[in-house]
Amino acid sequence: MRTGVWLIGARGNVAAVSVVGAKAVANGLTDTTGMVTAREPLSELDLPGVDELVFGGHDIRTQSITETARAASESGGVPPAETIDAVESELKAVDDRVETGTAINCGQAVGDLASGDATTDQTVAELVTAIGDDYAAFVADHDLDRLVVVNVASTEPPIDKPERYDTLEALETAIDNDDRKLPASVLYAYAALDSGHPYVNFTPSTGSNLGGLCELASERGVPHMGQDAKTGETLVKSALAPMFAGRNLRVLSWEGHNILGNTDGLVLEDDDNKAGKVQSKDGLLEEILGYETQSRVRIDYTPSLGDRKTAWDHIHFEGFLGTEMKLQFTWEGSDSALAAPLVLDLIRLIAHADEHGESGLQPQLASFFKSPLSYETHDLSRQLEQLRRYAHQYQ
Repeated sequence: MRTGVWLIGARGNVAAVSVVGAKAVANGLTDTTGMVTAREPLSELDLPGVDELVFGGHDIRTQSITETARAASESGGVPPAETIDAVESELKAVDDRVETGTAINCGQAVGDLASGDATTDQTVAELVTAIGDDYAAFVADHDLDRLVVVNVASTEPPIDKPERYDTLEALETAIDNDDRKLPASVLYAYAALDSGHPYVNFTPSTGSNLGGLCELASERGVPHMGQDAKTGETLVKSALAPMFAGRNLRVLSWEGHNILGNTDGLVLEDDDNKAGKVQSKDGLLEEILGYETQSRVRIDYTPSLGDRKTAWDHIHFEGFLGTEMKLQFTWEGSDSALAAPLVLDLIRLIAHADEHGESGLQPQLASFFKSPLSYETHDLSRQLEQLRRYAHQYQ
């Protein structure tokens, strides 16, 4: 089956490195290190091949995917320049399939990145129709059997009063009434689910995280999942916190400070956009530990880092006889190199779910997200075991 991939934010760093990585794997230029689906038992599932994925997408910028990849390579070495050279013609073909998207209600920081064409006077209903038409044209033009829509765009501000859209009727009424408080991520998600396309929200933005969209997914029989991919500091936190809980060591405070230098870092300089990200990164400790503790996360933009990011965490905890102790760690990595293989994993796994009629939220994918929309626990080891159990049922 031919699987199409529609990337919202197709010219951003994560999308560019995902496409370069997919083409590099397909051409034998790199291996599958970092891809969860390359390990057993997931590798034994009947998943779409990385070499079979057909990419297209929306973006609000005119910078090409190749230009984005080269800028990331020059600032941080990822992707390697020689890899970009080897797949450049294929990147150009993908870039030709990128349509101008919308930045409606994405915050000033994202709006400032948009080209003139991305800021239109269309109504919300017209935008939804246009997005759906772009999906349909891509499927028809490339004779696709399935289209997976993945949001990898910059973070939007949190939506105001999301309970207003708890039902499909309320959401569709808002669309018909030109509710300008609906952000772009919701419109992309609505158009995908309404058309029967599996949807993944890789970002902290609202996406399909509205009651009305969950209802729509169930009605249409479409799988979806999100939100905010777990790639760095929170990944470590979800692995370490169960250790403290399991050993009955009381965490008194957990302070985190993140710095990054790419476009995501620039967007997160805006307090409105940052609010959703901080909320997402700071939401798992209480559930894992079983009690409230002082926990804060700070995010700062450091342009010189390019696509690299660094996180420092300071954990103050108490042990036997009231003994106070501490643990500190530093996480340094390439933001896009950590994210890109997970994008490819999620595409393959949500396509598998769709193939097997698994509609609605997909809790087996919780390990990929900071704020999974459906989950049993935030404990990383237990989330990974849930994913393995899912794979075993198909063997």
